[in-house]
Amino acid sequence: MSPKQQRGEETARRLLAAALEVHERKGPESFTVQAVTASSGISLGSLYHHFGSFDGLAAALYARCMADLLDTLIASLERTRTARTGVRAVVAAYLRFAEEEPAKARFIHASAYAGFLPAHTAAIAAAKTPRIERLQSWARPHAEAGRIVDLPDPLMEMLLIGPVAETARRWLAGDPTIDLKQASRALPERIWQSLRGPQE
Repeated sequence: MSPKQQRGEETARRLLAAALEVHERKGPESFTVQAVTASSGISLGSLYHHFGSFDGLAAALYARCMADLLDTLIASLERTRTARTGVRAVVAAYLRFAEEEPAKARFIHASAYAGFLPAHTAAIAAAKTPRIERLQSWARPHAEAGRIVDLPDPLMEMLLIGPVAETARRWLAGDPTIDLKQASRALPERIWQSLRGPQE
């Protein structure tokens, strides 16, 4: 990699780090291009050069945070050997990510219905799709063998990720009734029971 390319990558990393820090410190309502350029010390022209627009920067940050979350789930999953331990590991890993990486988790949840996502579907899919495929590739043999319920992928995702994502979302929003440690004890086995197949 040439020195110019290295400088370009470092600039992009600084912009992404500044964007995440601004979103976490000031909140979504103050997540603006002016705040990010002021925090990063990088010019508006440079931001547009690397990301095309502020929406492009936000989409790149969303893709980066989502990739980090999915990599965490995959790493936990691929250390397991059974359907039960795999499901439980994914649930625990999601909650652990929310607790250990709250800024990234908060940005993911805050961006779920953001206006910038549709225009950047391809770039986001490039980060998400291969990782989702690894999760689905783990599930398919278990479903075919009857160890977990055989459902379409979106419904499988709703049963596995839906409850834990909503728990994390409420905790990240400051809901005082949500205790992540209690959730980490209670949810893995209960979610496993919802996915348990007839051969288990």
